Amino acid sequence: MRLHDIYLQLSPSDIAYVKFIFESYEEIGIIRTVDRDTAVIVLLAMGDFLAIARNILASIKNDVALQEIPRPADMKDDWLMAEFYGAPAAARQD
Repeated sequence: MRLHDIYLQLSPSDIAYVKFIFESYEEIGIIRTVDRDTAVIVLLAMGDFLAIARNILASIKNDVALQEIPRPADMKDDWLMAEFYGAPAAARQD
């Protein structure tokens, strides 16, 4: 299984809405807040559910202005455990 991390930027007031949508689709993906000041979140999705997760994101874009961005270079926390595995989540294959 491969974990994909998709970084998104949106309005701070929309973070809870996007989290709620993904929570309602159990097992499709998990939303984590990377930086609440700049409203950057990450969607963590397994490869088997990546297409579905991207379809959900496309649907959400009808209600919320969000933009996919590269992984922020200044991320301080390693809650994706990239250091443990020795590679970014998108590069790992478990």
